[in-house]
Amino acid sequence: MRTILNIIWVIFAGWALFLGYVVAGILLCIPIITIPWAIASFRIAGYAFWPFGREIVDKPRSGVFSFIGNVIWVVLAGWWLAIGHILTGVALCITIIGIPMAIANFKLIPVSLMPLGKEIVSTRRGAFDRAL
Repeated sequence: MRTILNIIWVIFAGWALFLGYVVAGILLCIPIITIPWAIASFRIAGYAFWPFGREIVDKPRSGVFSFIGNVIWVVLAGWWLAIGHILTGVALCITIIGIPMAIANFKLIPVSLMPLGKEIVSTRRGAFDRAL
């Protein structure tokens, strides 16, 4: 089911959001000082392209520097990426099959605003977890 949702996602929303994050990452690579945000943008681009079966969690060791970096991110790129998620999510709510994808799109809004201090993990459980 995740694969089917991901394929539908890529067709209707994922490719455009992926391109938005990649463009933001490329633009953030121009000044050397913003490369950490560019790396975060590229990481989120992969998640925005294929989100089902993965989730975003907080890194346990993120601190005040992640917060300061996130404030800078909102000013440089986060606000227009969040607007893109909102517009795409509203458009996906028009059809019944688009509602799960709209929910996934709305879940991307917080990470589009504050990407530092987050990591993307698989929702699939490992072999050890399945044995328990």
